[in-house]
Amino acid sequence: MLLKDLQSVFNFSVTSGQVFSNLVVSLICGLAISLFYRWTYRGPNYSRSFVNSLIILSMITSIVIVVIGNNLARAFGLVGAMSIIRFRTPIKDAHDIVFIFFALAVGLASGVGLYKVAITGTLFIGFVMLLLNSFNYGSFRRKEYLLQFSYKVESDKEPPYLEVLKKYCKEHKLINVRSMGSKKLIELSFYIGLKDELTGNRFVEEFNALANIQNVNLFFDSDHEV
Repeated sequence: MLLKDLQSVFNFSVTSGQVFSNLVVSLICGLAISLFYRWTYRGPNYSRSFVNSLIILSMITSIVIVVIGNNLARAFGLVGAMSIIRFRTPIKDAHDIVFIFFALAVGLASGVGLYKVAITGTLFIGFVMLLLNSFNYGSFRRKEYLLQFSYKVESDKEPPYLEVLKKYCKEHKLINVRSMGSKKLIELSFYIGLKDELTGNRFVEEFNALANIQNVNLFFDSDHEV
């Protein structure tokens, strides 16, 4: 009985043609997934290696499923072998996690020969992702500006620019403070929301007129979403 179990572990009924077909379908679907990822990604940390990994992940998953087949012993053996793998790179973006599971699912479908499921799922899910991305679904866009300026600190009193911020802005948030090589000269960066979009020029002019204020720049932050 034990001998038969051991023989079944190494007995593969899958032909080379079936393996090749699985790999081709998973490759095509993986390429499609990588394209959907490139078209929908908006983060600052785009990685070419991650895009390539999505393609390879689909193919590897397909091979894993072919190897396992209906054999429980192989499944446990692969689980033990895969348990030694440790991922050292943290995944910070939920968008990346979704595409990893996307590639895994397509690889699973290709591995068991469900080509219609793999191809249809890739196209349909990819199309839905494109629609969500094109309509910015789920995002709340606020008209915010990035204000940067240099300030020379001369006393512990309340900085004069705070009054101007309160006058023209419905909200303001300090996001960065950087030394300019001098202990008294610093560069400040704020996210601000103007009370009236038409007062931007007047706001900058009044800011420039303040004492100890230099290099005032106001940028429209079109990518800031919450």
